[in-house]
This record gives sequence, structure tokens and C-alpha cells, in this order.
Amino acid sequence: MNPLKGIRELVRGLQITSKHLCRHAITIQYPEERWTMPERSRGIVVLLSDKETGELNCTACMLCEKACPTAAIRIDAPRDEKKRRHLKQFIVNHGLCCFCDLCKEACNFSAIKLATKYEFSSESKEDLVWDIKKLQEVGRDVPYIDTRKKKKEAAKAASPKPEKAKQEMPSKPDKNEDKPDVTEGQTPSVPSENEKPPSDEKEGQS
Repeated sequence: MNPLKGIRELVRGLQITSKHLCRHAITIQYPEERWTMPERSRGIVVLLSDKETGELNCTACMLCEKACPTAAIRIDAPRDEKKRRHLKQFIVNHGLCCFCDLCKEACNFSAIKLATKYEFSSESKEDLVWDIKKLQEVGRDVPYIDTRKKKKEAAKAASPKPEKAKQEMPSKPDKNEDKPDVTEGQTPSVPSENEKPPSDEKEGQS
């Protein structure tokens, strides 16, 4: 091993260290200090509620459950007499979740989101299984953009306007008005080539 090369690398490392000696520390003293996560970061899965009514936005369409690649989502939504689903239970196993965000992408009703919260470690696996009550409780203060209203407004804008009352068109003249009346069993009289109209004979006599 070349000792000169080792000394050269040591000096280079000390130069990098000396650049940061007079600067402020970039580390965070956790848990006294907490870093604000970016908006698009993928943390725990939560259920979103309507900002006005406080009810869940979930319609039990089952799309998030089908999109989950690790089967971490389980939904219990039985059908009623009218074959409509009613959300009864929503369970997310964060021990199986891979935080891929596919459940959010599949949702069309702004009902599920990966929040920026990351403090949910536990020593028990059972604590990582969250039911519908806990998912709604943790997701109440999670900000989100309600895309349902935008879709409704876009649908209204795209809907055709009611047609105006059509103007009355003038009635077409009846083609049979100019034709002479012909009784049944008779053929219409047609002047021959030698016969002249009466108006021509009068002109000749004068």
C-alpha cells in the first residue's frame, strides 16, 4: 500500500470536514424536533372524511382492495335489497402494506390517502392492524384536495345545453293543388299537336 496515497486521501477528507465546521448543524434532535414531511411523501394509510359533513368519502367500490398488491386492505361492505353496498368495516394492515400508493391512485372519490405521518412503530403486530374507526380518526386532520367536486363541475360543463324551441317552418305547398281534378275512371285530357289554344285563334282572326 502506498503511504503517500493514504495521506492524500486523509487530507482530502479533512478538507471536507473543515468546510462544515463553521456552518449550522443540519441534523434534527429527534424527538424534541420533528421534520415536516413533504406533501407527496408516503406514510401511513388513512381514510378521508367530508370536510362539511364529517362522514367518510368511501363508497365501498372495492377498487383499492383490488389494486393492493400485498392484500393489506380488507373491506366488508354487504349489499342491501337494492344491491347497493354499505361500508361496514375497513381494515388496513400496515405490517403488510408496501406504501406503493396504488390504493390512492385507484380511488375515484378522494376516500383514501397515504398521509405524511410516520410515527406508528410498535412492538406488536396487532397494533399495526387499523380498523375503520382508527383510520378515520387519524385521517380527520389530513389535508387533501377533493376531486369529487371538480368531476361534478366538469360533468356539468360537458353536459349538452337544452335545445331551444324549434322555429316553425313554413308549410310546403301541396303539389296536388295545381293539378286538375280527375274523377275516378277518367283520364286527363291532353291537347293534341294540331289543336291550338283558343287564345292563338283569336289573334289570327284579328
